[in-house]
Amino acid sequence: MEGPEEGDGEGEGESSSWDGRPSPPSGRWQPNKARSMTPPRALPTWRASPHLKSGALVTDVGSVKRGIVARADRLGISNRFAGSHPLAGTHRHGFEAARVDLFRGAVVYVTPCSGPGGGDAAREIAHFWEDVLGAEPVVLDAARHDAQLAATSHVPQVVASLLGDFLAQHAPPGSTFGTGAADTTRLAASDPALWTEILLMNRDELLPALRALEESLGTVEHALEVGDATALTAWLLRCDALAASSGRPATRASRIACSCWLRWPAGRAS
Repeated sequence: MEGPEEGDGEGEGESSSWDGRPSPPSGRWQPNKARSMTPPRALPTWRASPHLKSGALVTDVGSVKRGIVARADRLGISNRFAGSHPLAGTHRHGFEAARVDLFRGAVVYVTPCSGPGGGDAAREIAHFWEDVLGAEPVVLDAARHDAQLAATSHVPQVVASLLGDFLAQHAPPGSTFGTGAADTTRLAASDPALWTEILLMNRDELLPALRALEESLGTVEHALEVGDATALTAWLLRCDALAASSGRPATRASRIACSCWLRWPAGRAS
């Protein structure tokens, strides 16, 4: 598998295309060329689509899927495109954050087009993630993906940045921050330009999630105002239960995210 050709890279490399076909005996992906492209809002698929070689498949690695999947459908390349969203990496970005096993064992959502051949293209791209990079692909509808990620990824990003903004404005001068503050504000160090794009592109799903978070915060505020230890403990226990089921420590950030998730309107999350 060749690396990106010199001069092909643009922006943060949010989309890629691979020329190649599955081998006849196994039906598994055997790419022979990789080409890196651009960040989410640039949506390079339709610019590149007239130049795709026969048999080439295209995917992206952006965090919001409905727009790019719909655009591929309108271009008539549903049999050659499926969206991808690998849940890998950290708040760090650029070549300095790269590592050879970045995607190994990571969940990668693959979002098919609705047009002819969309399911077949999604399966081939899922094979690429599994066979070449050792990831664990999960095929998911684009709309369901965006609703889910609004709660599980985009709200946590907003919460981390909100905490960072709060501490910057209200922490007394010379304050020392412990591990709790460091853990819960880690995501605030993410790329601001990239996250501006992501939050705006998924704002119709993100806004209801943030309003649900406001409701949960109101529950805590009321319990504190009236000194209701029972209500406060019940709120914390709901968060602990979800954090425990995810197999991760119940940090302050996870408590906030858990409460939002548990109060998510019926039918909106999965």
